[in-house]
Amino acid sequence: MKSMTKSEELFERACKVIPGGVNSPVRAFGSVGQTPRMIASAHGAYMTDEDGNRYLDFVGSWGPMILGHDAPEVREAVMKACADGLSFGAATKREVEMAELICGFVPNVEMVRMVNSGTEAVMSAIRAARGYTGRDKIVKFMGCYHGHSDALLVQAGSGVMTAGIPEYRPARSASEWAVRPAAERSEGALPPGAGVPQGCTKDTLSAIYNDLASVERLFEEFPEEIAAVIVEPVGANMGVVPPLPGRHLGSPAASAASESLLADGKNASSAEQADKEMTEPGFLEGLRSLCTKYGAVLIFDEVITGFRLGFTGAQGYFGVDADLVTYGKIIGAGMPVGAYGGKREIMERVAPVGPVYQAGTLSGNPVAMAAGLAQLTILKEHPEIYDELNKKGQWFFGSLKQIAEETDAPVQVNTCGSLGCMFFTPEPVVDYASAKTSDTAKYAEYFRHMLSNHIYFAPSQFEAMFLSAAHTREELADVLELVRDFLNNDLFMQQIVSERVRNG
Repeated sequence: MKSMTKSEELFERACKVIPGGVNSPVRAFGSVGQTPRMIASAHGAYMTDEDGNRYLDFVGSWGPMILGHDAPEVREAVMKACADGLSFGAATKREVEMAELICGFVPNVEMVRMVNSGTEAVMSAIRAARGYTGRDKIVKFMGCYHGHSDALLVQAGSGVMTAGIPEYRPARSASEWAVRPAAERSEGALPPGAGVPQGCTKDTLSAIYNDLASVERLFEEFPEEIAAVIVEPVGANMGVVPPLPGRHLGSPAASAASESLLADGKNASSAEQADKEMTEPGFLEGLRSLCTKYGAVLIFDEVITGFRLGFTGAQGYFGVDADLVTYGKIIGAGMPVGAYGGKREIMERVAPVGPVYQAGTLSGNPVAMAAGLAQLTILKEHPEIYDELNKKGQWFFGSLKQIAEETDAPVQVNTCGSLGCMFFTPEPVVDYASAKTSDTAKYAEYFRHMLSNHIYFAPSQFEAMFLSAAHTREELADVLELVRDFLNNDLFMQQIVSERVRNG
């Protein structure tokens, strides 16, 4: 009998005392036919498990480790803060400095409130938007994840998709709206997944990511009832799905040039000249226009994109202003932190100056603030980190695309800046429905191949790959060769040929 590894032994113990053996479903390895690796330490671009195996990490604690694990400046700031005390439950200098840093550099964020997680940030932003507008309904997008609060756990992407849990359903979706009679549309929510009462989702409306018409239909149906539209500016919980750019009246070459700039990870200013001939807005621009027209609050959930695409996040990267923005663990350098902020007139509705109540004993924790200040200060003072990181992403994910083309593999590679994903589907991935055409069994084979070669990817087809400043081009070049080996594998390609013959 094969002896168990330390990770297997720990997982066996964990399953007896922790549901599923993990404290978050996205850490489970069931969908890829493996046992979770129990991580003991992480430094730079690498993690080491309890058995001493070292992995090149592309998860990065789900995004915040943009400088790499255990950045010396961050570690030193944390140790110094710990010497002053771990938690006060009182106002501190560091939380003021953090708020000043964010408000001083991020477009449209005039005030900000610290919380403890991205889930809490989004939940609080939704409440602020409702309090500000006096309306109840919210629009979210299929495949976008905004935390596990009841009203937003609706067709919520990665974790729910991977775990195979029946979808929590909205009161109505854009596709259902188009076909159901008005009498039926008034019946309320469809049966949701376990633990979420129908009443919690009755004011949640679901639209199609990258489809402005689906949003416009909902506004036409509820012109004075929608409080907010919340969106991941880059869909990063159904793989990686960038927002579609605008269409152009000019020559096909001009249109293609602008779209190529954005698809290749260039920012909005790079595409400015081509955008002069735009006649139809891009997805994010269209959302901004619809929210302005109908008096709704536009919320960018930047738990993934905030301070990753650039210091000004998706707002600066795409040149689109939101009314409220939410952040997660990246502003704590990976520690349990979140925040929501935006226009002063909205944020001043929040207690204690306004009637929208939100509180948290650990909000603005001094140790977490110290970690976040250290990381964000480095990023602010060294913008070249973003330049190099986005160039690295353009090269790496561009090379993945080239390998897929050279091997004739039926995969799609989506990318935006230092985020990327390889989908095992021959279909272009632009939304939730097309992401779900991916072959998750083939992704599992791919995952096991990479893990056996000490490359740590997310154990789900529907998660992003995160590059960091610590990843070197030499390391990434080695990863590319491993990908090529997998896509060139005789068995893999035999399966593809067999499927093509079977399907005609």
